Amino acid sequence: MTIDTQDIKNKILAAALNEVAFEGWTQSVLMDATEKAGYKPDMAVAVFPEGVTDLVAYFSEWADAQMLAQLAKIDPEDLRVRARVAKAAMIRFEILAPHKEALREAAKFWARPFRSLRAKQVIWQTADHIWTWAGDTATDYNRYTKRGLLLGVLTTTTLYWLSKNEASLEEVETFLRARIENVLKIGQAGSKIGASMGSAKALFETFPFKKFFQN
Repeated sequence: MTIDTQDIKNKILAAALNEVAFEGWTQSVLMDATEKAGYKPDMAVAVFPEGVTDLVAYFSEWADAQMLAQLAKIDPEDLRVRARVAKAAMIRFEILAPHKEALREAAKFWARPFRSLRAKQVIWQTADHIWTWAGDTATDYNRYTKRGLLLGVLTTTTLYWLSKNEASLEEVETFLRARIENVLKIGQAGSKIGASMGSAKALFETFPFKKFFQN
C-alpha cells in the first residue's frame, strides 16, 4: 500500500491552521493536529522529522503549490515581466488571506535568530518559483540577484500587510508594485555599472544564505 505523504501533510496542516491563530506554531499544536487528522503521534515524526519547524516550512510550501496551481491557468506571455512577478505574488497573498493570523504567527516563529537560515531558504523557494514561472532561466549571478531582490520584496510586503490589520489586498498590491519598481531600478543601475564575474562571485560569497546554495 502506497502512502500519500503529501495528503497526510495537507491534512495535518489543515488541522493545525485551525489552532495556530490562537496557540502559535508549537510542537503541541503539531501533535494535536496529527491526532485530529486521524493519525497516531509517530506519523508527525515521519512526515515532519524536524517537528514544528518542518510544519511551518510546509505551510509556505503549501501556499507555493496553491499559487503554482493557479498560475498554471495563466499564460505569462500575456504580461510584462514585472506584471508577472506582481501577479504571482498577489495570488499567493490572496491564498494566504484566510490564514493571515497563521501567517502572522509564522512570521514570529521565523523571527528567532537561530531560525534565520531556514527562514531565508523558505522565502527563497517562493521567489524561485515566481521567477521560474515568470520565465527567468538565468544561471549566472543574475539568478541570485533577481531572487534575492524578490525575497526582500516578499518579506517587506508581508510585514506591511501584517502590520496593517485593516489593509485591503488592493493596498497590499499597491505597496508590492512600488517595491518591485524600486528593485527594478536597483537592478538597472547595477547593469549600467557593469557586473563582472568577479563582482558576481563577491555577491555570492557575501550572500547571507550562501550555505543554502551549496547544498
